[in-house]
Amino acid sequence: MGLWRRVRNVFRNEHLNRELDEEMEAHIAEAVERGRDVAEARRVFGSAMRHREESRDFRVLGWLDSLLVDAVFAWRQLKKTRISSAAAILSLALAIGACTAAFRLIDAMLLRPLPVANPERLYVFGRLGVDPGGHLRVGDSCEYPLFRQMRAALKGKAELIAISGANPVDLTYRSEDEIEKAHLQYVSGWMFEDFGLKPALGRLLIEADDLEPGAHPYAVLSYDYWTNRFAQDAGVIGRTFRQGTDIYQIVGVAPKGFWGTEPGSATDIFVPVTMHGGVNHADWSWFRAYVKLGDGVSPEAVRNALAAPMHAFDEERAKTFGATMPARRIQDYLNQKAVLEPAAGGVSWLQHETRDSLKALAFLVAFLLLIACVNVANLMTAQAAARAREMALRISIGAGRARLVQLVLVQSAWLALLASALGGLFAWWAAPFVMARINPPDDPVRLALPGDWRVVGFGVALTVGVIFLFGLLPALQASGTDPLRALKGGGNLGARWRLMHGLTAAQVAFCFLVVFAAGLFVATFEHLDNQDVGFSADRVLTLDVVAKDAQPAVKWQQLADQLQRVPGIESAALAGWPLLSGMGWNEFISFNGGPPSQDLVYFLNVSPGWLDTMKIQRIDGRDLGRSDSGTASVVTESFAKRYFEGQNPLGKWFAITKGNAERMRIQIAGVVRDVRYRNLREPVTPTVFVSFHAFDVRGPNTPQKQWTYFVRTSGPNVEAVGSLLRQEIAAAGAEYYVSSMRSQEEINAANTVHERLLATLAMFFAVVALLLAGVGLYGVLHYAVLQRRREIGIRIAVGAQAGKIARLVTAEVFWMIGIGAAAGLVLGLASAQLVKSLLFQVNATDWTMLAAPCAVMLTTAMAAATVPVLRAMRTSPAEMLRTD
Repeated sequence: MGLWRRVRNVFRNEHLNRELDEEMEAHIAEAVERGRDVAEARRVFGSAMRHREESRDFRVLGWLDSLLVDAVFAWRQLKKTRISSAAAILSLALAIGACTAAFRLIDAMLLRPLPVANPERLYVFGRLGVDPGGHLRVGDSCEYPLFRQMRAALKGKAELIAISGANPVDLTYRSEDEIEKAHLQYVSGWMFEDFGLKPALGRLLIEADDLEPGAHPYAVLSYDYWTNRFAQDAGVIGRTFRQGTDIYQIVGVAPKGFWGTEPGSATDIFVPVTMHGGVNHADWSWFRAYVKLGDGVSPEAVRNALAAPMHAFDEERAKTFGATMPARRIQDYLNQKAVLEPAAGGVSWLQHETRDSLKALAFLVAFLLLIACVNVANLMTAQAAARAREMALRISIGAGRARLVQLVLVQSAWLALLASALGGLFAWWAAPFVMARINPPDDPVRLALPGDWRVVGFGVALTVGVIFLFGLLPALQASGTDPLRALKGGGNLGARWRLMHGLTAAQVAFCFLVVFAAGLFVATFEHLDNQDVGFSADRVLTLDVVAKDAQPAVKWQQLADQLQRVPGIESAALAGWPLLSGMGWNEFISFNGGPPSQDLVYFLNVSPGWLDTMKIQRIDGRDLGRSDSGTASVVTESFAKRYFEGQNPLGKWFAITKGNAERMRIQIAGVVRDVRYRNLREPVTPTVFVSFHAFDVRGPNTPQKQWTYFVRTSGPNVEAVGSLLRQEIAAAGAEYYVSSMRSQEEINAANTVHERLLATLAMFFAVVALLLAGVGLYGVLHYAVLQRRREIGIRIAVGAQAGKIARLVTAEVFWMIGIGAAAGLVLGLASAQLVKSLLFQVNATDWTMLAAPCAVMLTTAMAAATVPVLRAMRTSPAEMLRTD
């Protein structure tokens, strides 16, 4: 009989039996036709049941048939224990769902290759060197003049592709339209061809579009942007839009699924690199140089080919530093090494920022899964003990150990499959939910989270792994039942208890580790969030205002005065950018014509009144005034301490050197308290506030196209004033418009978004882990009471006190809890070193960090023990002895 037919017969049992019965009746009828008696014919052919069993192995696949029988039996067992089965399924579903959601995020951000041809050949060029903080790091930004030289050096070995970041820009499709934002990326014209991409509409950029600076203002839209903005209108080809002073013509639409090369960010518009203003500047590092290796070319060969032009370029550029940079820093710059880093999945700032956080997330969900598996394993061990007589009977009638292992594993498979189905639904919701909270709403993260074969494959592998994680030990334990002892009412209680106690200790260790890690992440977030930033963000609204044409400083100050007259506005001022926005301007300074300082000093251009608007406390001297030119400044307390060592800095001069000769002298007019400049993790840096007339050291009264206005409102509803301010700025002249508007509190909160998310998820996982551990401990103690109810009844009958009964029930389990907590403590201290980069001002060995999880675990254990202990104390001796 064919294999496929034997497989089919497994699932058509009744039909197969009818066929066998019909065949037997046909043989009997044939014998009767030949003159045989019916009864004699039936006696000769024998029992129909015997024929069914004899022919079954021939007509069906035995192993598949036994598997189906075990599956039906296991389903009935689950239905008998609905409550415990539901608890096991829900706990597993939550753990499996968390693992799958974490995998979707990690895969989308770190693992998934770009949808291009041969992504494994993609690398990114970088420089390995010492940063200003003295740390060894790889910088992956590049200068376009160097890019040209390196591309020529790689000819025949590899292709070099310039790709900038996908940054939000302001653009308009018609002069009468409102300004809108889109993510624009500068790319080499030959990028699409090298990536093997075909247009969805029109054509893509080609190398001829990217040969001369500013000569070919062409643009290609991404498929998603074309769909969302233009509803897939084919008439978009040939349309134009204005971005800054450039007018671009749309020539095509990129293929579906290609969002650019930056995980976490989706490019809307691609334009040629030569349209960027920095293509001829040797001191502008503004894009990444991707390397696509040729056939049979090794990364090391390409790296060596890039090293020579890089060192030559750096040496030539270092000649322009002159006296603007300390000799040590110049040497560090010249000692940089060319490196190639794999970029099959693309490269982005967000990828770099979230890499460690995602690893920590994977760490937490993995241990949550282990806790759930251990919990269910304990449950199944207890159920196997209750089925000891059943297992003994199966062994007595010839069931082998493999068949018993299969029986228990099939029940585990039911639990895992049902949990995986629920966990998949949870993961489908959870991954986008978490992703939406990685970045602030003004620039949300955009990731591809498809439910493709990668996710399905991970889910299947996870389900199989879970089956063996929680099912194998109970299955082996159940299959080793001694039939004689079990049928007499005993069993291998010692081995069973050792297994349950070992699983209890493991569960406590994993739970302690999760709670300990959660405490570290929560403490990190609290320390960051509660830092003194040196200014008041309360009721402050920031507006990035752009002028179509550069305006002189007096015009920008007039607009600030106009905003201050708006009802509900307490004060208004302007600066180059908001504090804690990640932006910065730093320089080396010198005193009295001496050498430049070893450390960089941060600068920020501000208008008169900005320090008061931000409520930055003045320590000495005065604020900047309207009559001050670019030579006046206000410095922070750390600047005064570092460079004047207790002397009064007021009236003193220092200089910023630009190039070999240009030197700008600045006088100190006041001292204010320290402020956090770029982000919350950086230490307080010496900072200088200079007049906004001297922006970027280009001299006083240089017209500018953009400033950030800071408005402090008199009422708490900051957003309500926003529309009034927009109207006021629009009324000031058609040349002004608001590019973006955020409250300072939102900017501050954006500095802790990753820590807040990690702390929230860690606390959620810690609570779930404690619930699972509590349920597991309750199950073990409940089983202990059931197994020792006769002994408890006798002890109560002879006068045992309640305390002794409680110790009898809990002593061994609490010993295991202590052992598990000790193991968890060791694991926690070891893991703290692995997540050290994510922590901030948190000492893992601090007694408060160690005491908190101990107290929480003890409380959980006592809560789990309450009901079993009370049940043991209420045991009726007469009833137990009468039952026995």
